[in-house]
Amino acid sequence: MIKRGSKGKKNIIILSSIVFLSFVLMTINIRTTAGSLFLEKAVAWVVAPIQSGFTNTVNAISGMFRHYFFLVGVAKENEHLKQNIDSLKKRNVELAEQILWQDRVVGLIEYKEQSNNKAILASVIGRDATQWSKEIFINKGTQQGVGERMAVVTDAGVVGHVVQALATSSKVLLISDSRSAVDALFQETRVFGVVAGTGQSFCDMKYVPVSAKVEIGDRVLSSGLGGIFPKGLVVGTVTQVKKKKQGLFQEIMVTPKADLARLEEVLVLLP
Repeated sequence: MIKRGSKGKKNIIILSSIVFLSFVLMTINIRTTAGSLFLEKAVAWVVAPIQSGFTNTVNAISGMFRHYFFLVGVAKENEHLKQNIDSLKKRNVELAEQILWQDRVVGLIEYKEQSNNKAILASVIGRDATQWSKEIFINKGTQQGVGERMAVVTDAGVVGHVVQALATSSKVLLISDSRSAVDALFQETRVFGVVAGTGQSFCDMKYVPVSAKVEIGDRVLSSGLGGIFPKGLVVGTVTQVKKKKQGLFQEIMVTPKADLARLEEVLVLLP
């Protein structure tokens, strides 16, 4: 009886082991649709965060490169626009300068035609303006017909006269130079005198009798004496008058009508 019971228990254990092993083998070897979905979900659950992080990183880097190339393109475009603006500004300055030059030259040409004087248009290319010396240099010389002792003017008035003529340039002594003297007269009273340079921005009208009527604002013209300046050219206007208690002549200050400090173009009058 005892042997039969032990044998029965062994049989039960063996049978149970066989059933369990069969179940395990079935679980391992048999791939059902439900099992496959379960594994896929498990893998996706593990991989998804990694894939998402990688994708975000790639997108971020890609965005950075796109932004960089965009900024590079914008910088190049801005530089191109800046160059265009600078070029336009330069062109505007050149055009404005050309218009101003034309205005000045037109004034000189009109003056030349109205005065019936033969003249040569010249540009100022240099200046010597020390304390007492007032000279300019022009770009016309003997090859263009300029000679010494020729009068130099603008449409505003007398400038000076040529003291040295080279082949293609000349030196002009301004009427404000202390060595300059222009025979002149007052337009209204026809009283004569000499406009002498002082080395400053004004001149003195010398040898005008104390008896002569002279007022501030009177116009002074070239008298035609001396052989340099034709008669009737505007020299300047009276800006100060002093009559000495003793003496034969008045102290008269004359301001040149031509702006001697800003000369750019002039006319050289031919004899």
